[in-house]
This record gives sequence, C-alpha cells and structure tokens, in this order.
Amino acid sequence: MTVSLPLVVVLGVVAWAAIKLLGVRLWIAVVIALFGFWVSHTFLAPVIESGTRSGVDVVNGNHE
Repeated sequence: MTVSLPLVVVLGVVAWAAIKLLGVRLWIAVVIALFGFWVSHTFLAPVIESGTRSGVDVVNGNHE
C-alpha cells in the first residue's frame, strides 16, 4: 500500500510535535518558517529542492 503525503504536511506535523512535546516556543517556529521563505528566494533554493528530492527518493527506494 502506497501513501502519498505532501512534504509540507509532514513538516507541519514535525513542527506541531516540536511545539507540543519538546517545548519549542511558537515564535521560534514562526521565525524558522519565515527564514525558509527568505531562503527560497536565494540561489540556494534549487540546491535545497534537489537535495530534498534526492533524500525522498532514497527513503522511498526510487532508483532511476
């Protein structure tokens, strides 16, 4: 059985768990999210996207 979840949902669950279970303050999570939006407009965005896709492919076992 294959389950497909968007990465943003997985990261949202991780952020929620960090806030509730680890005691991370909400403002820190907001700053990290805003930093992500800022980084997405730099030259690092394609590198991060490529690395994320490669990591997901390794986890999923997609070897092309």
